[in-house]
Amino acid sequence: MDSVEVATEERTPLLNSEVEEILPTQSDAPAKPDPIGRRLVSLDVFRGLTVALMILVDDAGGAFPVINHSPWFGVTLADFVMPFFLFGVGVSIALVCKKIPNKVVSTNKVIVRTVKLFLLGLILQGGYFHGRDSLTYGVDIDRIRWLGVLQRISIGYFLAAMSEIWLVSNISVDSPMSFVKKYCIEWVVAILLSSLYVGLVYGLHVPNWTFELPSTNSTLSIPSYGGRAETVQCGVRGSLEPPCNAVGLIDRLLLGERHLYQRPVYRRTKDCSINSPDYGPLPPNSPVWCLAPFDPEGILSSLMASITCFAGLHFGHFIVHYKSHAQRLLLWSMNSLVFFLCGYIVQFLGMPFSKPLYTLSYMFLTTGASGFLLTLIYYIVDSKGFRKPFILLQWMGMNALIVYALAACELFPAAMQGFYWRSPSNNLVKAKALIISPGPVPSFLLDILLPPWKPFPIVPFF
Repeated sequence: MDSVEVATEERTPLLNSEVEEILPTQSDAPAKPDPIGRRLVSLDVFRGLTVALMILVDDAGGAFPVINHSPWFGVTLADFVMPFFLFGVGVSIALVCKKIPNKVVSTNKVIVRTVKLFLLGLILQGGYFHGRDSLTYGVDIDRIRWLGVLQRISIGYFLAAMSEIWLVSNISVDSPMSFVKKYCIEWVVAILLSSLYVGLVYGLHVPNWTFELPSTNSTLSIPSYGGRAETVQCGVRGSLEPPCNAVGLIDRLLLGERHLYQRPVYRRTKDCSINSPDYGPLPPNSPVWCLAPFDPEGILSSLMASITCFAGLHFGHFIVHYKSHAQRLLLWSMNSLVFFLCGYIVQFLGMPFSKPLYTLSYMFLTTGASGFLLTLIYYIVDSKGFRKPFILLQWMGMNALIVYALAACELFPAAMQGFYWRSPSNNLVKAKALIISPGPVPSFLLDILLPPWKPFPIVPFF
């Protein structure tokens, strides 16, 4: 039976970093099968570049809103980070799941990894840590955020891995037609999930809904509930605007408004911020939904995001069955172009790019961009063998989860704030920011660098 085996180790990373390495060749002739356990270096570099990009937009997005997440419609540099992660997960699954001797055992491993990744995301992004500006921790279970970045990745990983284990046909690939037959059921599932998303987004009726207004109207504060209830007027079907879309409706019904993200990106729109496209005070006569919660990693949008993992699977299958660099580069380029064009076609038909909703057009566009970027990195790193300039990115890709937790989730700066001078507000993180920023040197730094001079006391001899 032509089945696929998951490469196993005693310790396996949550994000599947076990990938093969393709040695550069001087010709495009089919190479010998790659040794088991060798890594695809370009995928590590791709993953590392994604982590670096995420750190860049998180740190510089506030100063440069043009690279920060789009307030609602449109695509910016930051909006490519999540699809890049999901795409890389899909490629990794295809490379890991080459042979599966026991589907039940492999399924159990996938479930365990999914649960671990989901719980880790719940700890890092559920509200337990209060960020770099607080030395406290802990979360009210009544307000815990159930979904987040790692939870979305775990959902995509689970669906893609399950399909790779149970839905791949046991036939040999010796022609393009046999390749299609082997993986066609996976694409049927992906099409059904996409159809379900589109059907719910445009078919569900969104009624008027109420939410508890936080006690503060600051977009930078953690809300406290118990204020007056506000009603958002909807009564529409098929809306993609912030207040009345089906994505938010499903999250409010299944998760509850208190368990959603309390600082949604649409607070940076012109309707909700005088500093748009950045956060800022509410403009006069702003709509009440500006203070309502919305989760950008919600249930329905995560369902659509899992399709990006399926697309990554598709690209990974080309590595498994085509050993020539030229074949891989050609097939990847062609498929990336198709995805890219489909994104603009769907947008032309009326579904705009939106990362918070993870619209079909956004999925196509970002998948095409993911494919183009991986193709370019593969050509430079694996085909031509230029690896030394990318050692740092390769290391970050091999340790993506650790780097994400320390940097993107701000565990490292939060820990560094534990070292302070006389007052918790005079910490190392704040000192670095004040040194970099223009302006006078703060007094607590002057006390450290130039302590007050005290004259030596004069002791009389008599």
